[in-house]
Amino acid sequence: MKKLVGLLVIVFAMQVNAQSNSALSSHYEAYYKQMKKQGDLQGVIDALTHLNVLSFNQNRVDTLAVLYMNEGRHREALNTIGFEKTASDSDMAVEVKAVSLQALNQPKRALEQYQELFRRSPNAFIAYELADLKIQLDDLSGANLNITYGIANSKEDIYRTFHEAQQPYQVKMKAAFIYLKALAKFKENMEANVDSAIAIMDEAIAIEPNFNLAVISKNALAAKKAEVKKN
Repeated sequence: MKKLVGLLVIVFAMQVNAQSNSALSSHYEAYYKQMKKQGDLQGVIDALTHLNVLSFNQNRVDTLAVLYMNEGRHREALNTIGFEKTASDSDMAVEVKAVSLQALNQPKRALEQYQELFRRSPNAFIAYELADLKIQLDDLSGANLNITYGIANSKEDIYRTFHEAQQPYQVKMKAAFIYLKALAKFKENMEANVDSAIAIMDEAIAIEPNFNLAVISKNALAAKKAEVKKN
């Protein structure tokens, strides 16, 4: 009899808990919709977090990580989905890992994620990030392969946004890749390739005269050349 009573208590407790979770889930689903309607991003994040605690859902987890990433909260994004390369990751999750690791100055780990993205869906935008990271990591032959691909696959209506100026600006993707080509050339031999790098940088500026980063880099190379001549 005591065992039967104990079993009934457990079953009752489980039913109450299930009903409680169901009620909470309904509440936070309604809360999520309302926050989304109001454009309250933090409210949306809070709602998704509660829903994931109540009932794990990978799509919701990925969505939550994207929201963190878009807000520049890269550490929170990675804490949400992790940073390891996982074959079962959605494209969305791989992109979050790549972008957030890159933003947190983890080029080797970011490169691994971008390579997976490129394997799944090769395009010029991902090729640019791959080339940029490989230049940072001194894999110049690998960078040049991505640059060659990028130049060949940069259509006239494809642009990349740069943020180093006070106001973000866009340049044609081809010019952006030629800029990287100049950086890779310079890094091959920082003493002997200054003139070659400047000439390549001029190609990028000819396509996009207002390419601020290319102009700054060209001026830095010219200053280095002048300094070498003095010495």
